[in-house]
Amino acid sequence: MRLFRKNQFHLSPEQKWERRYERLLLILSGVLLGIAFPPFPFPFPLLLFIGLVPYLKVIEKKKTLGEINRATYLTFFIFSLITLYWVGSWQKQADPFLMIGGMALIIVNPLFFLIPSTLLYFARKSFPKRDVIFLFPLFWITYEYLYMLTDLSFPWLTLGNGLAHFVVFIQIADVIGSVGISVVVIYINIFLLKAFKYYRTDKRRFVINLSSAAFIFLIVLSYGIIRYSTFKISKSTLKVGLIQPNLNPQEKWQGGNLFKLTGLYLHLSKKAADKGARLIVWPETALPVFLLDGSNQPVLDSIYKFINKNNVYLLTGMPDVKYYFRGDKIPPDALKAGGGAFYYTTYNGILLLSPRSSMIQRYGKMKLVPFAERVPFVDTFPVLGKIIKWGVGISGWNVGRDTTDFKIPASAADADYTGRDSVSIDGLVCYESIFPYFVTNFIRRGAKIIAVVTNDSWWGNSSGPYQHKEISVLRAVENRRTVIRAANGGISCIIDPLGRTVTESKFDTKTFIVGDVHLENTETLFTRYPLIIPNLASIISVWIFGFFILKKIKRN
Repeated sequence: MRLFRKNQFHLSPEQKWERRYERLLLILSGVLLGIAFPPFPFPFPLLLFIGLVPYLKVIEKKKTLGEINRATYLTFFIFSLITLYWVGSWQKQADPFLMIGGMALIIVNPLFFLIPSTLLYFARKSFPKRDVIFLFPLFWITYEYLYMLTDLSFPWLTLGNGLAHFVVFIQIADVIGSVGISVVVIYINIFLLKAFKYYRTDKRRFVINLSSAAFIFLIVLSYGIIRYSTFKISKSTLKVGLIQPNLNPQEKWQGGNLFKLTGLYLHLSKKAADKGARLIVWPETALPVFLLDGSNQPVLDSIYKFINKNNVYLLTGMPDVKYYFRGDKIPPDALKAGGGAFYYTTYNGILLLSPRSSMIQRYGKMKLVPFAERVPFVDTFPVLGKIIKWGVGISGWNVGRDTTDFKIPASAADADYTGRDSVSIDGLVCYESIFPYFVTNFIRRGAKIIAVVTNDSWWGNSSGPYQHKEISVLRAVENRRTVIRAANGGISCIIDPLGRTVTESKFDTKTFIVGDVHLENTETLFTRYPLIIPNLASIISVWIFGFFILKKIKRN
């Protein structure tokens, strides 16, 4: 106890000043990273290139794992607080569980940043300390990648996402992806840290490190300028209409006049069809019912009447249910009902309805938001699903089984389209659009368009909807596909294959958008080989971890 007091409280004035100075540096890093992310406009994203410098300066001096990780937690708690404050919603009608979940996320999310800092500590104990900082970007990418694979995944703060407004710079995402851009950002920070370190003591090293940072930046920027100016966007197009009904999500799930709600969608869709739209897109969970369960046939009939009369295709987010009876292949996560007479699964889904056809294409969301849509580890601990549940009753969706590429006839596109039979569409539900590797699965199956249906109105007019929209810019550039977003209350938009927002709606507005979507055929290097960088980084990280353990065993 005395030792603890001596170390923690009996500090000299110089040591106290140094501790305060280090904390200010750590907080400064968190602030710089936080305000580099949307909705802060350009040039704020440029702060990412210096945002890690104060943090790296502090942890370079730390000797123990505890010191390094305490410093790491402080920086990334501030970062998370600034960028993710909106997750709790904090509106009058917000569900208390949502608020609790939002606070928990801000507290827990910084813990995942301890993965790269811990690996850095292991490396420092295994290799010469002077150069080991150059492995830090690989450790960081290992964290970003692993975070995307768990039940707790929430990879919102991938550093590359913060540069969405710097459209020219992120063009290299078609080669290295947004996670590769994170590598670029961190290396620039490291070289600037080294330059700062040698500024007064070694002019030669100062120039070398500053030049290295500038060289990386200029190489990536030059690639972007060339790609941006030479990329030829396909002339083949499909005219789409994006419907934004601007409904209060809490009130919608509490029930109401279903025919009146459907009428609102059809009214806006008619305006879009009159402007030439051949594909109409409604947002996530457009209607608060299982449209295909047989109990809502009049509503379904009214929708079919509209699409048949206007000869349009309807891609819509919609709750979906599937029933299984004796003799059927019953999924392991299906729930028992009817006294055991049948089983069922429910999905946060997407449906594609076609004119003059009874065939309905369906997709169940595969990446579910932790806690909000699915309780983590509920398969292992089913009791958690009974304890943790939203007031609006949507925290128990099943996980979708397979990527679905929605197909509409080639005749729906314009005369320049050279596809033989159909136009394939990648349908994503909300949160799925933040997973770069997941999206490439659809593109490799032939998807020409990335369609995102979402409901960001849960979060109000906060940073969340704007961040979510800008993350889609990275998906467009990585795969060179047009992204269309239909959001309940905003932001609905069309983003071209260069990451430029062609048109967008205002938040909290009842409206519709009609525009031409370019149909691209080529696959980018990132689309074909998305996992090169994260796999390489993970292999090196595992090797270093193993090397550290073996070295420790030998010492003992």
